Order: sequence, then structure tokens, then C-alpha cells
Amino acid sequence: MSPAAPRRLAAFERYLSLWVALCILAGVGVGTAAPAVVQALSRLEVRHVSLPIAVLVWLMIYPMMLRIDFAALRDVGRRPRGILVVLFVNWFVKPFSMAALGWLFFKGLFAGLIGAELGDQYLAGAIILAAAPCTAMVFVWSYLTDGDPAYTLVQVALNDLIMLVAFAPIVVFLLGVSSITVPFDVLVYSVVLYIVIPLGAGALSRAALLRARGAAWFHGVFLPRLKPVSIAALLATLVIIFAFQGEVILARPLHIALIAVPLLIQVYFNASLAYGLARAARVPHAIAAPGALIGASNFFELAVATAISLFGLGSGATLATVVGVLVEVPVMLSVCAVCNRTRHWFPGPAPAGAGRPAAADGAGRLATGRER
Repeated sequence: MSPAAPRRLAAFERYLSLWVALCILAGVGVGTAAPAVVQALSRLEVRHVSLPIAVLVWLMIYPMMLRIDFAALRDVGRRPRGILVVLFVNWFVKPFSMAALGWLFFKGLFAGLIGAELGDQYLAGAIILAAAPCTAMVFVWSYLTDGDPAYTLVQVALNDLIMLVAFAPIVVFLLGVSSITVPFDVLVYSVVLYIVIPLGAGALSRAALLRARGAAWFHGVFLPRLKPVSIAALLATLVIIFAFQGEVILARPLHIALIAVPLLIQVYFNASLAYGLARAARVPHAIAAPGALIGASNFFELAVATAISLFGLGSGATLATVVGVLVEVPVMLSVCAVCNRTRHWFPGPAPAGAGRPAAADGAGRLATGRER
């Protein structure tokens, strides 16, 4: 039998960094050409929450939450080692290693180039980014590494549940250690707005639609129809953010590269750690590869929205989270390539279903077919 053709991303995911770069240009152009519009948008907020950004982030996150089947958590005890590796890296290593790297670069090595105030804000943005493990994009990376789609779903679902209670305390603790004042109530609002509400809405509407129309229609028709809405919301959010960031970007283009340095180190460190621990625990490759990718990537939609709520649209913290979006795709593709080349490091065949083509929805993400 001839080897299967290499799996590829859909056009949007493949060129996400290009779209982000174009949004930078568009946003800077809007901010320069129409400052009155930007100022009007900045005044549309309630209790430090930007209403335009909130609506757009809901439109991005809601389709992600629709994909999560929490019933799959019932099977997690059968193969716990992969889950334990991911949870250890995501919640006991990743935020703290990012805080350490942020201190090293933003408060130490780069302090003379960026200044103390921006150093604090870049550090805050990096910590917020690291405290939000990836959700939807993990299904794309799992697909490219022939990951077990059902197990990946369990990993994502469990991370989302933990985020409900762990995200805010970890951010408050690490920013407090870094001597950065954080209004805890604003952070709680962010968790409610950008996790609790979309998660609840997604779970309820998923159950209702599956019951009314069935899994085939839900995965084959409904979810693909939401793809343009989610993409448009993401791009519109980035344009608005960069409209507010335009002055900073034009004045300090070097800062984009400086912010990227610790973020890149963090990605490769956590991916290597999760992958190495999975190998030591003799976890199958179809579970180890998605676990490494979950440990490396971020829920950047939540991170961007939280940074905006805490520090404002034009802040250095928001800029740091957006740089995370800019580097996400090329870096994660390189991690996928390493995982695919080192498949022979892991024991035994992939779990059933991991190597078979699975149904993918219009966004390139997998539908497990395990509806209950």
C-alpha cells in the first residue's frame, strides 16, 4: 500500500500569519487615516470591557465550544498517562516558565531597549498568553500528525474545564509576583465573558442541535456554515487591535521581534518537554504528538480579549498577545514536522482510528463521530 498523502491545512489556517500581517497593515492604516473612528470605538466599553471586542470574540469562541463533547471525558480513565502529561505541562510548567522567560528578557536582557513600563506590559501579555492553553487549533495540529481525534477532544475539553477555575488565579498570582497590579474583578469578568458564557452556550446548543438534526448534519453542515463568521470576527478583531496599536508599531517596530523571542523559546521548550515526558511514559505517538502541540500552543482569542480588558486596546500587554497570534502557525507547523519525523520513537501502532482519514469540517478540524 502506498503511503498516505501528507495532510495539509485549509487555506486560512495555512496562511494565518499572512492574514495577521495584512491585518496589521490594515489596522495601522485605519488608525492613521480615521483616528476619530478609533476613538469612538474605544469609548464603547462597560466596566473596562470593550463591547466591540467582546462581540467579536464571542463570534470566534462560540464555534470552538460547539465542537467540544464533554461526554468523552467519561473515557479518560482508560488511558490517563497522556492526559497527565498535558495537564502537568499546561498548568504546572507553562505559565511559570513563561513568567521566568518574560522576566529574563523584558525585565533583564531587553530592558534597555524597551523601558521599564513597556517591559511590565509585555511581561503581563506573555503571562496571560501562557495561562490560556490552546483549544480549537489543536484539532488542526492533531490532524496533521495523525493524532487520535477522540483523545485530543478529551484533552481539549479537560483543559477548558480547568481554565474555568485556574486561569484567573494563575494570572493574578504571576502578575502579582511580577509587581503588576491586576484588578481581580476585571479578570473574573473576562473569564465569565470569554469562557463561561461561550462554553455554556456551546454545550447547550450542541446538545439541542445533535438531538434535533443528528451528528451528520451538525458536523457536515452546521459547523462549516459558522466558519466564515468565525474567520471574519478574528480578522476584524485584529484590525481593531492594530488600529489602536498603530502608533506603537510605527514608533517601535523592533519591539515585535523582541516580544517574539521569549514566546518562541517558550513554545519549543514546552513542546519538547511534553513530547519527552510522553515518550518516557510510553504513550502512543497518536496521543503524544497532540499532547506536545497542546502544551506548546495558546488560546490566543481568550488571551487577547483578557489583555484588552485588563490593560486596554493600545497597551503593550495586548500587543504581546497579538504577537503570539503572529508566530503561532509557522512555529506550530515546525513542531508538527518534528513530531511526524520522530514517529518511530514511540511504541506500538497508533490507537484505532488515529491513522484513518476522519471527517473534517469546513475549518479543517476533525469531527470524531463519537456522539453520545
